Amino acid sequence: MRVAGFTEPGGPDVLRILDLPVPEAGPGEVRVRVMAAGVQPFDLAVREGWMPPGTPEGFPRVPGNEFAGVADAVGEGVTTVRPGDEVLGNCRLNAYAEYVTVPAEALTAKPASMPWEVGGGFPAAVMTPHIALEEMAVGPGDTLLVHAAAGGVGTVAVQLARVAGARVIGTAREANHEYLRALGAIPVAYGDGLEERVRAVAPDGVDAALDGAGGHALDVSLDLVKDRSRIITLVDHDRAAGLGVRTTPPEKRSASRVAEAARLYDEGRLHIHVRGVFPLERAADAHRKVATGHGRGKVVLTT
Repeated sequence: MRVAGFTEPGGPDVLRILDLPVPEAGPGEVRVRVMAAGVQPFDLAVREGWMPPGTPEGFPRVPGNEFAGVADAVGEGVTTVRPGDEVLGNCRLNAYAEYVTVPAEALTAKPASMPWEVGGGFPAAVMTPHIALEEMAVGPGDTLLVHAAAGGVGTVAVQLARVAGARVIGTAREANHEYLRALGAIPVAYGDGLEERVRAVAPDGVDAALDGAGGHALDVSLDLVKDRSRIITLVDHDRAAGLGVRTTPPEKRSASRVAEAARLYDEGRLHIHVRGVFPLERAADAHRKVATGHGRGKVVLTT
């Protein structure tokens, strides 16, 4: 099978098309014919040499931890998925490929209304904000501040928080303000004076903050949110413990969260914007696009 992988860590150019054996589905596993795979900052870190805990050493390595595809084969004991089922899935690595094998419990059904390109970038985009909002107990009457609100995770956080009954303030470049308004958020611009701008639209205060930008944005959140346990950073992991803020616990990841978000998508209550679609051969270009740190929504690869 064709994969987009690398034999040594480095910049985007280390990614190239490799030929690897098609994996077999073991007991409890499903082999999926991948139609689309999301590209995330997580993948860029893998390409640069970082290895997620518990993953095997050695090369070649194939990034990619979210995908959409068609179940191709099922292993012994699998009863929840059948060959031919259209699915959404999560894994730590190996999604930049024509085939991937994952435990059956890592999959959920893809709605027929969801295009493959949206599905490829859906699981991780919804998983992180779903966990974060639950951990911060965001609900009716809360005011939530979302930094990097126009990004792939931020736009989902805005929408899920609105579904939960919260008021949402989103930081973004001015070019994305109308986009955020359409999602139901109150937009504010980045940069000097951010705290004052947020206070101007939230005179009664901010109850929780989801930080997808780090740096100055996180510092501002510390001044705006009284209870630091209701601040989650998605990027400044090294600073979190020292500041008394939180990160999303990886053990809370589950296909049931993706299934719930997929239901909202199918009902028209959750929208995912795809800003870039690249063929597998252009994985390096997809990484470059994600590395800019700008733009709305998700970048995906198609096989």
